[in-house]
Amino acid sequence: MKIEIVTTQNEDMNETGFGAFRACNTVFDSIERLGCDVKLNICNSKRDLEDIVKRNPDLIVLGVKYIPLRNGDNIWLSEYFYRHGINFTGSSRDVLRFDSSKINAKLYLANKGIKTARYFTATPDQYRCTSELPVKFPLFLKPADAANGNGIDDLSFVTNFSEFESKVLSLYSTFSSPVLVEEYLDGREFTVSIINTPNNELIISPIEIVPPESKNGLRILGQKVKNDDSEELKSIEDDEIKNKVIKLAVDSFLTLGVRDFGRIDVRANKAGDFFFIEANLVPGMTYGSSYFPKSHEIEHALTYDEVIQLMLESGLCRAKPKIPPNNYINSDR
Repeated sequence: MKIEIVTTQNEDMNETGFGAFRACNTVFDSIERLGCDVKLNICNSKRDLEDIVKRNPDLIVLGVKYIPLRNGDNIWLSEYFYRHGINFTGSSRDVLRFDSSKINAKLYLANKGIKTARYFTATPDQYRCTSELPVKFPLFLKPADAANGNGIDDLSFVTNFSEFESKVLSLYSTFSSPVLVEEYLDGREFTVSIINTPNNELIISPIEIVPPESKNGLRILGQKVKNDDSEELKSIEDDEIKNKVIKLAVDSFLTLGVRDFGRIDVRANKAGDFFFIEANLVPGMTYGSSYFPKSHEIEHALTYDEVIQLMLESGLCRAKPKIPPNNYINSDR
């Protein structure tokens, strides 16, 4: 089987993906250890993608969702390879929009009866006073379309209108898009990694994430915590909590129509209610720290290589056998 990994210079991208080149190189090494013929591509243009189409590999492993072009447009890789009849890992372009936009995912799932935190969006000066806000304090503010904790810190937790205005302005100035404002959920934080096998059985790995306590007494899973790998990842010991987290994550995964694999983030409030937070459909794959491989290690004792193999299985099963011309079997003989 010929497999090609596609990524781009994504260190400065706020979107989800396997991670920096180091992570993609680790995925490459793992696939090579599986005995596959594998190539790693850093693509920056349409011409790079055209070269891959000419080689017609059995499977493309998408390490990012799209390639940003200099003119401001994006080439969505799942859409591009689908149009060219090339097999690829992960979800379709339509489903990946739920990864790129937390708001789209929340709205879609809420309409399907899945619990999400109450939310609204805000831009600077859109609201003039506390009474105009659709949700009461305390609130939690973050970018609507960023990942990896970008834009999230202790100041994301706001308890009054002055703090709200300041954080809205800061996020809007940095990300140039409306800010996602959610009711603050004061409970525990979880993530659930899911792999869909070729026979449609789900490998489900839920874990709890415990950020360190800040000087302000908060436990915020923000950019600095993730960069420092200072959060604790652990098993969910309470079976009742574990089952509720799994049910919400699996319902979200299936309702969104995720293919092959994905990670669903869940958060609770102190009352014990659980809420969908976001979907990560091209999850980080940095060895030793990314939640997707670590959760499978914690829950099922799977090695990094075993996780990669499971992630590829459905895609490899979709690969069409390439039969040379004039070698077709004649059923009449």
